[in-house]
Amino acid sequence: MTIHHWRPSASLAALKARGHLLAELRSFFSERGVLEVETPILSAASNLDPAIEPLYLDADLTGAGAQRWYLQTSPEFPMKRLLAAGSGPIYQVCKVFRADERGRRHHPEFTMLEWYRPDFSLEELMDEVAALVCRLVGHPELAMERIGYRDLFLGRMGLDPWRASEHELRSISQARGIADANHLDLDTDGWLDLLLSHCLEPDLGRAGLTFVYDYPPSQAALARVEAGDPPTARRFEVYWQGMELANGFDELRDPQEQRRRFDQDGAARAAHGRPALPMDRHLLAAMETGLPACAGVALGLDRLLMCALDAEHIDAVLAFPAQRA
Repeated sequence: MTIHHWRPSASLAALKARGHLLAELRSFFSERGVLEVETPILSAASNLDPAIEPLYLDADLTGAGAQRWYLQTSPEFPMKRLLAAGSGPIYQVCKVFRADERGRRHHPEFTMLEWYRPDFSLEELMDEVAALVCRLVGHPELAMERIGYRDLFLGRMGLDPWRASEHELRSISQARGIADANHLDLDTDGWLDLLLSHCLEPDLGRAGLTFVYDYPPSQAALARVEAGDPPTARRFEVYWQGMELANGFDELRDPQEQRRRFDQDGAARAAHGRPALPMDRHLLAAMETGLPACAGVALGLDRLLMCALDAEHIDAVLAFPAQRA
């Protein structure tokens, strides 16, 4: 049988659902006075996260000679520059790119919605995420559950993620029958991520939206760390039907701490044998000028469509995935 790869992998119904979702999304933010913005897909700098590998091209885009340009893995850095310039609340719908990501829920090019709310608390942003998702999927009655990261592990696995050792986490992973746990060499956060994805995540968001919040400080990424006993990274992740949809932060505003985290990520990349990447000095300069207190979130629109349409594979909501591009 001949496979006609010129045809879209998504059905006409799925393509129409995407168009309706985008129209509703823009109406939602327009009603709330949030400005739609566009920022460059290509940048001379890159996200240094050791868990994310960017795509890039070498070209002369400025007339000053060829150099390396990185396709955005997120619009976060340029959007924060806009916030520092006084933009007020903003959102963006854009394509983002990540190498080595292909599977049932992953595609190297995907559609991200990212927005920032000056003077919003993390709790207010969670409420807005829930309101948006309910509207986009046409389920205004969708329930919302919030659970702390520590309470999630304590209540469902009987372990304290702030105090568990690597040895203990390895033993639990082996006891839970996670494939290759005997051979993996992970740090504490690596083991926690493994247990979350294999043992906890599949049950999250089954009765509605589940927001997991307040992570270990070592998993702060670009979130503010709040002192306490224990200290917590003020961030959340959103799950629906066992799938992670969004990642939100009470945004870090300290440029010195941001630089320290960039250096830490660069060192982690080197330790894992990954190539060095240039940090975004424009972002650091913007933060030196002053980033307003704000909360921000990135939401994967392809995954949201998968959940809304009960799709088993991401290709079912993409017009032309990589194999047909």
